[in-house]
Amino acid sequence: MTCNILAIDQGTTSSRAILFNEKGAMLGTGQEEFPQLFPRNGWVEHNPEDIWQTTLNSCRQALKTAGLLPRDITTIGITNQRETVIVWDRRTGKPLYNAIVWQDRRTAEYCESLRARDLEPVIQKKTGLLLDPYFSATKLRWILEHTDGARELAEKGHLAFGTVDSFLLWRLTGGRYHCTDATNASRTLLFNIHDHDWDRELLELFNIPASLLPEVRDCASDFGQTTVDALGCEIAIQGIAGDQQAAAFGQCCFKPGMAKSTYGTGCFLLLNTGTQPVTSHNRLLTTIGCRLQGVSSYAMEGSIFMAGATIQWIRDGLKLIDQAAESEQLAQATDPELSVYLVPAFTGLGAPYWDADARGAIFGLTRDTGIKEIVTAALLSVCYQSLDLMQAIGRDGAGLTTLRVDGGMVTNNFVLQSLADLLDCAVERPRIIETTALGAAYLAGLQAGVFSSLDHIAKGWNLDRTFAPARDQAWRERRYRGWLDAVARTRSKPGFSA
Repeated sequence: MTCNILAIDQGTTSSRAILFNEKGAMLGTGQEEFPQLFPRNGWVEHNPEDIWQTTLNSCRQALKTAGLLPRDITTIGITNQRETVIVWDRRTGKPLYNAIVWQDRRTAEYCESLRARDLEPVIQKKTGLLLDPYFSATKLRWILEHTDGARELAEKGHLAFGTVDSFLLWRLTGGRYHCTDATNASRTLLFNIHDHDWDRELLELFNIPASLLPEVRDCASDFGQTTVDALGCEIAIQGIAGDQQAAAFGQCCFKPGMAKSTYGTGCFLLLNTGTQPVTSHNRLLTTIGCRLQGVSSYAMEGSIFMAGATIQWIRDGLKLIDQAAESEQLAQATDPELSVYLVPAFTGLGAPYWDADARGAIFGLTRDTGIKEIVTAALLSVCYQSLDLMQAIGRDGAGLTTLRVDGGMVTNNFVLQSLADLLDCAVERPRIIETTALGAAYLAGLQAGVFSSLDHIAKGWNLDRTFAPARDQAWRERRYRGWLDAVARTRSKPGFSA
């Protein structure tokens, strides 16, 4: 029997939809970009209606390219940009304010005030996260404090909060379901990853009424059905996971010690640590990797804010290239002893620095520096930041010899070879690099009975190419010293090195 699974992959810069069959083959795709809004320095917002409309358009486009009708879809899985906050009125479904994006830094001062009260240790113990504007709670608090009437409406129970998955689920089901999954909940600074519930003490700390919050379910669960108005017929929604956890699921990182790194707008490395959470002592995050049948598997995560977004800036901001694909040829023609370093701290630095006030810079410019050197430095910045994460993981006592990679940037062979050289480990690229959407499809298919088990899913993972290290340790150490020096010069709090 043929089964068709629609995966909605709502990302930071675009909304995508991909149709897969029961073998994991792609049948049709749809994608539409939407505007990035920057009201002030360090602020990043999206119009929720843009998110909604581009999601619908992408779903319809995917059906058209696959030559399928809505009634041909067996089930739907949703994956989404994490931590981004939307608040809407339960009575009308209309957002009160723009979505505040995970990259937004407007709450940095508030986070610092909580840190000064020595609250970070207790927050980390409960949530596995650090105090940073990256996470949802401080953004949600900001909307309640700075939007006219929001606090009063929240106290009356008229408002709903959600990360993007919850907002899309609400819209797709006509407001019948206000839910999220455990992976998205674990990124809010409000969810206790040990008790598996919203934490009352944290809600009080951030002054957030519990009535705003969605119900938390397993990643593979029954999340209701779409309305006829949304997609043309009622279709079961049976899988939800945040984008990075979905990518790990799509990469079949089901066993402890398996790791993946996704190179999209940002870069996110997840290492499966099993059914017991592992606390990092090197400012990495502990998060829920997946929850199935009430049992959570945990992950250690390193989060980098700027990966593909750096190349987007090179293309759209500096206009040094017309297409991202041009960067590979330019990099291949660049001296491997390149002295130029680009630190893409446009919205601060993520793990392991967590410096909200750091800002981007380019170092090592000489008279012969040109377009190809700057473009190459931008590509290499992704690899250096990945090495920062690997170093931190190593200091926490973990390690890996193989890294599975995915995301838009992994079509660039220069990036993956540089990654293998700098990390000194094998880098594996799967045949299907759209593993974020594939993970959402796997989750929905698991709940729908399309896939019988995790082993059934794992058998479908296929390797495209392995990149093996080709540089010596002296080269690696020399390049990394230059990177650490460049990072130190951008820091608002000098003295920390990875």
